[in-house]
Amino acid sequence: MFSLKAPRFATNRRVLGDAGESIERFFASGVLELKDKLGPINWQFMATKKFDPADFAAFLNLLPKSAGGRALRHVVEVRHDSFRSPDLIAMARSHGVAVAIAGDSGYPQIADPTAPFIYARIMGTRDDEEAGYPAEALDLWASRARTWASGEAPDGLEYVAGPSPSPPRDVFLYVISGHKAKNPAAALALIARTR
Repeated sequence: MFSLKAPRFATNRRVLGDAGESIERFFASGVLELKDKLGPINWQFMATKKFDPADFAAFLNLLPKSAGGRALRHVVEVRHDSFRSPDLIAMARSHGVAVAIAGDSGYPQIADPTAPFIYARIMGTRDDEEAGYPAEALDLWASRARTWASGEAPDGLEYVAGPSPSPPRDVFLYVISGHKAKNPAAALALIARTR
């Protein structure tokens, strides 16, 4: 399954409610050819983009629930502290859109589950660790992934509106940034720990 990062032409704009054409063009570009292999679509926002509730609601309204007869899973990766708002959590939940959980980074962490799946990106790999992370950190993230998959909310993360239990769900956990050459080793170590 492949997760895609949506084009910045849709998210890197002053008025998000004007992104309709860019979003339509993205879905007409062939992404639906992935069929059952199409995973979550990440709509990543610049760190300078501040939360404007009305404009962000307009953007979420533009995201199609399905395309080509396939249900779509959307995730918003917000990187400005102003998004740490209960309004964002309520909005994302009402649309079934996940908020990306930023781990081990300088970006604000919003760990509230808002969709029937979890989308987390951990960014703390280091050159001095064979698997990118110390064993304790890999164990912790693997434990969090299992907790998310069970429908529970793990301790030790930053929530805005508070954790809420839900039915079991898919978990998409990515290792990015940090010392990039070590990211594949960290991902393989996490896979081994979650099996």
